[in-house]
Amino acid sequence: MCRHIAFLGPSSPLGRILVDPPHALLRQSWAPRRQRHGTVNADGFGVGWYAEGDPAPARYRRAGPIWGDLSFADLARVVRTEALLAAVRDATVPGADNEAAAAPYAAGPWLFSHNGAVAGWPRSLAPLAAGLPAVEVLSMEARNDSALVWALVLNRLRAGDEEGQALADTVLEVSRAAPGSRLNLLLTNGDTIAATAWGDTLWYRAGPGRSTVVASEPYDDDPHWVEVPDRTLLAASRTDVLLTPLKEPDEAARPVDDTTTPSPALGPARPGGPASSKEPPA
Repeated sequence: MCRHIAFLGPSSPLGRILVDPPHALLRQSWAPRRQRHGTVNADGFGVGWYAEGDPAPARYRRAGPIWGDLSFADLARVVRTEALLAAVRDATVPGADNEAAAAPYAAGPWLFSHNGAVAGWPRSLAPLAAGLPAVEVLSMEARNDSALVWALVLNRLRAGDEEGQALADTVLEVSRAAPGSRLNLLLTNGDTIAATAWGDTLWYRAGPGRSTVVASEPYDDDPHWVEVPDRTLLAASRTDVLLTPLKEPDEAARPVDDTTTPSPALGPARPGGPASSKEPPA
């Protein structure tokens, strides 16, 4: 359905993260190794990145495949950043939105991507769309499921919700309205990353030099990549990664034992934990 990646770390050319690794996002556009739905991600791509001193990210998006864009090859070679979010797209339903439908979506300091599909779209989410402020619906960049999911997340962010909470609550709300949806969401503000694993693959790697990569799948065979369990919220900075289980919608009303100790597998990963002994490509 898509592949996406977010990076926080030392200043690096875009290409060192998105092009140079042996199984980078560029290669995942035609030969993903772990994608569960779809085979080729050629229905558009985008990359968003942060420039020093500017909290609002820049974006470059196109409707065609990433491998055919020579301008992106130049851009990736010379543009440097300490934070980015990028995605390649396999459209669920054919549409006319072209590059407007390609992630990342953006507003204020945030970049967002959705890997997955909403079951029963668009009818299933009509009640949720009706609950949004009209300006949020009218401001949607595209007419696809990902754009509406982003509108739901953004409405929560603008109301003051923390990034991880906004993603978690949106996933549970959409899953209630459209059971069977795949909702791997990815969000960054340039300083932190929040993501959900809900129906497709998600991995992270915490490397030396205050760097963290969160991606649909590893871009190389470094053994320090860690797979995120399904139904999990990830919250990461340049130095820490925290995983929190997400309840299924029908579990939300069940009592929770606050004395339960979280599983070590879902605890924070810190320097000295899963980290590469080699310098990361980024």
